[in-house]
Amino acid sequence: MLSGCASWRNQTRPAPPVNTDPAATAADAEKAAAAANAGAQTVQATKLQKFMWIFSPYRPDIQQGNFVSQEMLDQLKVGQTREQVRFILGTPLLTDMFHADRWDYPFYLARGNGELTTSRVTVFFKGDQVERFEGGNLPTEREYIDRIAGPAKVSTKAKQETRRVEPAKVGGAPVIQP
Repeated sequence: MLSGCASWRNQTRPAPPVNTDPAATAADAEKAAAAANAGAQTVQATKLQKFMWIFSPYRPDIQQGNFVSQEMLDQLKVGQTREQVRFILGTPLLTDMFHADRWDYPFYLARGNGELTTSRVTVFFKGDQVERFEGGNLPTEREYIDRIAGPAKVSTKAKQETRRVEPAKVGGAPVIQP
């Protein structure tokens, strides 16, 4: 009889050995930190997942954390004060009492269709001024709005307004209208 969550896994193979060498652990930590600070990462749902969601209940979009756009990050400069950073990026989601000179701005957006977007911006301070910051390759505000609400649809009225209008001609000469 099968029961429990782990019963579906193959329990006959032993787990792979864990390398506890300090150099290997540090290298793994550096790889994980580089991936986290690489900027926004988006994972799309597979075709099978999209198909199976037809039969599942409604799934709302879940947004957590601070959204930091590329425009906001472009305003951030080395040497700014904590108050200036708070004004530009907002209040940090993560402040650690053991790392008082570091502010983290993680962002997580899980769409109901299975698309997952994550990003992380980390600001390091020396005293009261920005020493350096990590993060980049972030979406612009327009790209974020398009991701949330879908691409903006141009109305037929806007299309008509952008159409080129030829001036009226009387006898081959243009007519100037008041």
